[in-house]
Amino acid sequence: MKHHFRLLLSLTAILALGSLAACSGKPTTPPSAHNRVTLTFWHGMTGASQQTLNGLVRGFNQSQSKYTVVASGQGDFANVQQKIMAAAKSDTLPTIAQTTYTNVPDYVHGQFIVPLNTYLPKHTMARIDPNLRQVSYYRGQTYAMPFSKSIGLLFYNRDLLKQTHTAVPKSWEALQRDATRVKAQGLTGLALNQNFAAEWDTLAFQAGTPLMTPRPKLTSPKMLAATHVVYDMLKAKTATTAGTDGYGNVQFFKGKTLFYSGSSAAIGVLQTSTPKGFHWGTAPLPSYRGNRHVSALQGNDLVMFKSASPAQRRGAAAFMTYLLGQKQTLKWAKATGYLPLTTQALKSRDYRRYLVKHPAAKATVQSLPHASPDPTFYGYTAYRNAVNQASDQLSAGTTTPEKALKQLRQQRAKQLRAQ
Repeated sequence: MKHHFRLLLSLTAILALGSLAACSGKPTTPPSAHNRVTLTFWHGMTGASQQTLNGLVRGFNQSQSKYTVVASGQGDFANVQQKIMAAAKSDTLPTIAQTTYTNVPDYVHGQFIVPLNTYLPKHTMARIDPNLRQVSYYRGQTYAMPFSKSIGLLFYNRDLLKQTHTAVPKSWEALQRDATRVKAQGLTGLALNQNFAAEWDTLAFQAGTPLMTPRPKLTSPKMLAATHVVYDMLKAKTATTAGTDGYGNVQFFKGKTLFYSGSSAAIGVLQTSTPKGFHWGTAPLPSYRGNRHVSALQGNDLVMFKSASPAQRRGAAAFMTYLLGQKQTLKWAKATGYLPLTTQALKSRDYRRYLVKHPAAKATVQSLPHASPDPTFYGYTAYRNAVNQASDQLSAGTTTPEKALKQLRQQRAKQLRAQ
């Protein structure tokens, strides 16, 4: 399950503050690229993450003499998607790009993407952790290679938990009770990002009525109850959204909020921006009504476009294989907060040592077996936009779950008729 589009949009804005020099969209090329096949690579990384990605690109270019990857930052992930769709119309697509796997059905429908099966053998894809690899497939074909992957987590203020005699909640019901109890002390229970779409998606899945599915049961009692969980907290002012701050860590770091629901990709940012004397930790997201625990799988993947020549496709496969190397994926994970891509890297002594030094990342690994991505289906993006709009209205208190779900059901029915 993922909400990379909005969450990472906010995250990239924060990461950009880390290194303004790294945020330009100028291509990254090696000193000499004579007699090589050039591969163009569009991505949405900024700041420190872009610096790390540029280092990986340089490493690949220097590791062999057949190909040259030219990496080009296209702004945030929303801009990348917009440019991909525009380039598809003008026949100016790159060789590969970083995008969400849920865009794959639209790309397949537009006939401008190619499967990776022919270029990445099964034993190569098998190296990817199965919890991450499950997003790679659509209609029996491998279309996406996981790359910048993260997990939804619950961040908590250690000092406030001790002060209020509060345990890290294992369930949403416990979180609601704790938030209500500490309100009398002038504290807020939960900080969220701009809206609660990520939590809504997770809660609905845990309730047994998935939100992000081709034909969701939007007005079922279970969906209504799941939608009310965070909505009721916002209405009671036991939870708050980031609003114009965009990212919930701003409210969290003011020291008056017990918990913050965010992405593991934010760990690196939080570690470098934590106020002096502020102590925080991480835990898996709570479960709902005793149902199966679910962690929201977020992040972006790599795809290859049909306009690439056979030589470029082989080069793109070589680059993707390089990124799966243990040294490369561990470098990426430790520098950015994203997950190592391969099972071997996740279990390596190197990464275990990293977790000892960075215990906040442990919850990410603990949550990975419970990762549940949204299904891929044609029209996902249009429906996701409608869900985000409904979540914005719910978060702002301008509508109710009953009205929002009824309207969303009408919008989804209209979308299905138009397909």
